[in-house]
Amino acid sequence: MITRTKPRRGPLLTLALSLLLALPLGSTDSAADPVPLPAPASAPAPALRPMPAPEALVPGLALEPSAHEAPVDTLDQVLAPLVHTPPPGEDAVEPAAPPPGSDGTFVEYVPASEVVRGGAAPCTRRTGPHQRQVERWLKLEADGVQSPADCAAVRAFQREQGIRPDIGFAGPVTWARMRWISAHRTPNAAGKCPVRAHKVACVDLPRQLMWVQQGEKVVYGPVSVRSGRAGFRTRTGWHRVYWKHKNHWSSLYRTPMPYSQFFSGGQAFHAIRGDISSPPGSRGCVNLTHRDAKRLWGVLKKGDRVYVWGRRPGT
Repeated sequence: MITRTKPRRGPLLTLALSLLLALPLGSTDSAADPVPLPAPASAPAPALRPMPAPEALVPGLALEPSAHEAPVDTLDQVLAPLVHTPPPGEDAVEPAAPPPGSDGTFVEYVPASEVVRGGAAPCTRRTGPHQRQVERWLKLEADGVQSPADCAAVRAFQREQGIRPDIGFAGPVTWARMRWISAHRTPNAAGKCPVRAHKVACVDLPRQLMWVQQGEKVVYGPVSVRSGRAGFRTRTGWHRVYWKHKNHWSSLYRTPMPYSQFFSGGQAFHAIRGDISSPPGSRGCVNLTHRDAKRLWGVLKKGDRVYVWGRRPGT
């Protein structure tokens, strides 16, 4: 019968085991890797304050809704809409003109608290969204903050240009008029629109202007326009007028799109009622006043080239 005896540990083995058990877990050298102290508690991160949403602007005059509302245009489509071939005589019928006094008028957009409901109104104390740009244009101190002197200068410009209400608020209509004045003699001074021997319809998104040039000669415009809002940007680059429909009707929104000239999918030049400087923008089309769209209809032909560049401010 074999008897197994428990092996005896020598003194050296016992010493080695005791040293090993004394080391901290995860360490191989107590001198090189001391036991880490607990990290001090960090201060809580400061709470982030949400940015205030920009105040919505409304027409500054209390007019009848039909006098200033601009109906939305057709929802932008990447694919071209179904092209309708007008029967003989359809294009001879002119689209209905907007109500008198509502086309090409300059009604500034202001905060709801600043709407003028009749009679003279005091100079506003509000700082408009285009305060700094308007100050620079008027050669005032461009600090971006409304002051009595700023308001008086803006008000004088609004009265000169027929912008109502003339309360000195630096809104989108006032700034659009200044951009037009600066560009109306030489709209392509910066050379952004390519010069070609054929006609080119130039759409300047940063300045919200368009014109038609042939060579270096401007044959139409410039005029103020309203392009696509955020999420519905007007597509940039080269395009071509592929369909003209004078009495186009948007089946999606059941609204007229007079003098439509389509150049990119569902995006077209066309007239709207109301102020084309009104925020936030179109659904991708390039909007013009009724008068300007009617004139453009006679300038552009099917196949003419369109060049769009830049980006609408705020998109």
